[in-house]
Amino acid sequence: MVKAKKLLIIASKGTLDMAYPPLILAQVGAAMGLEVGVFFTFWGLNIIRKDTIDELKISPVGNPALGMPNILGVLPGMTSLATSMMKKRMEGMKMASIRDMIKECKELGVKFYACSNTVELMKLRREQLIDEVDDIVGATTFMEMASEDAIVLFI
Repeated sequence: MVKAKKLLIIASKGTLDMAYPPLILAQVGAAMGLEVGVFFTFWGLNIIRKDTIDELKISPVGNPALGMPNILGVLPGMTSLATSMMKKRMEGMKMASIRDMIKECKELGVKFYACSNTVELMKLRREQLIDEVDDIVGATTFMEMASEDAIVLFI
């Protein structure tokens, strides 16, 4: 069995609660000495867009982990309330912001890739992505990175 030398993470969701897992795993992987890359696709691009990175929200609709009846999630203001409550809890724990997590990842050598097909689909330009994005690549390039010696995680 070949020991993995790379960790490749596909970040496909762009809510606040789904932005942390790929960044935490990327930090841990890099700290363990793995070559780490995060491939942001579809709504995951919200994590690396200049106009949305600081506005990520938590959706209470369809999120059973929040512990409230799903029907309450459709009421006006529930997304803002859920997001505010989570941000306060994170601040209380002194949890790093998404921007700080990205900075820490970059300091550890993590590479960030935006999906070229999704960038095109959403009519984005490179200038709309945060400076920490290393490249805009297609699925073929990502698959080439995901060789036999890579751990690939889809989030």
